[in-house]
Amino acid sequence: MLIVATLHRTDPRATVDPLTGRVGTEGYAGTASHADRCALEHALRLAEVFGARCLAVTAGPPEAEEVLREALACGADQALRIEAPGTPDPAGTAHLLHAGLAAHGARPDLVICGDRSADGATGTTPALLAGLLGAAQALGLIELAEDNGTTGPAALRAVRRLDGGRAEVLAVPLPAVCSVEAGQVRLRRASLAGTLAARTAAIPVVSVAAAPASRVRTGPVRAYRPRPRALPAPAGDTPRARLLALTGAHTPPRTSPRVLTPASPAEAADLLLAELRGLSRDAG
Repeated sequence: MLIVATLHRTDPRATVDPLTGRVGTEGYAGTASHADRCALEHALRLAEVFGARCLAVTAGPPEAEEVLREALACGADQALRIEAPGTPDPAGTAHLLHAGLAAHGARPDLVICGDRSADGATGTTPALLAGLLGAAQALGLIELAEDNGTTGPAALRAVRRLDGGRAEVLAVPLPAVCSVEAGQVRLRRASLAGTLAARTAAIPVVSVAAAPASRVRTGPVRAYRPRPRALPAPAGDTPRARLLALTGAHTPPRTSPRVLTPASPAEAADLLLAELRGLSRDAG
């Protein structure tokens, strides 16, 4: 059995340009996101329960190997880097992970991802990866553990957060792709021997072709603006007559303005209610 933990190198102190939305990162500050560290801990725990191998995978440039060495130091059995220059979109990342695992000869029974990272990620990569693998998916989980044979010898019990403070319990069959929220578990501390061994460990690298260009073309995002209604032109030979026709200022019945001086708040409320009832009758 093979359990894969996908890791994404991100800068926890990333800055966003308020004009362009471009995310700026510093190379020396790159590390796995909190959600990905939570996913790695879940993968290590389930590997111990099922007696499986844990493979840590990332798609990125050579600098991304730092997150893989941390995973090896914490107890991952293997690591794999998929060459990915630049920052692909979620669909491109899912394609790279799927093609890279296939090129490495890995057929995962379970893939655990972080729900989302802090550098503008949308959290859609796990769902797209599940579609490519043809696996079940359970996304945005707050708990993930063995199902103890309730629905099969190799099934998972997951808890997903719902709106309104509620939650739902899922029985997830394998193979599956799961994503977990940050903060549910804490990544274990790496031992000194594991850290030293991870510093010099050889990390396999595979290169795959980029995802084919999408056939769907999207334009710029704009606020919704309904189509204007076609209205007849106002009648009148002069600008004043047309303005009167548009505003209905001289159209009967016209109520003359009044100045009301109620003696108490209760009388003021009664006068307001009476006016509102009169307006409702006129509108009806």
